[in-house]
Amino acid sequence: MTAPAASIYVTSLDEVLWGAFLIALTMAIHGVGVIVTLRAGGTVRHWQSGHGSFLSGIRTLVVATWILVVVHLLEVQVWATFFWLKDAFGNASTAFYYALMQYTTVSSEFHLPERLRLLGGMIAMAGLLTFAWSTSVLLILAREFQETASRHHGE
Repeated sequence: MTAPAASIYVTSLDEVLWGAFLIALTMAIHGVGVIVTLRAGGTVRHWQSGHGSFLSGIRTLVVATWILVVVHLLEVQVWATFFWLKDAFGNASTAFYYALMQYTTVSSEFHLPERLRLLGGMIAMAGLLTFAWSTSVLLILAREFQETASRHHGE
């Protein structure tokens, strides 16, 4: 009895270029989102000047987190729309679910067609890069919050 022949997957230039484009687009969206997040954080702090430093700091971090979550979901939607337009999935909902699971590196029971297989790893790379960037933004805001709280506590 002979084992069935395994299909041979060959990465196409088209697939690599689409992946590079989608990662670049993801990073560009994230860059705009980071600027919006930092400006919104400054606005929230300005509106709350003179209020208790702990609650105002927490509010700033919560607003920043909400904005970043929306930015990440928008980035996932870009990938999902691409997958749906390339007929990788039967509907937009499944494409979004798959994109979200890959973007967060959780994975799912769904798989891309072989012609797009490389993009499953590339979306995970985009997610890792943008989550690291979001973490650095939240750390900046948290550090400002802690410094302000320390100053007020010392007074």
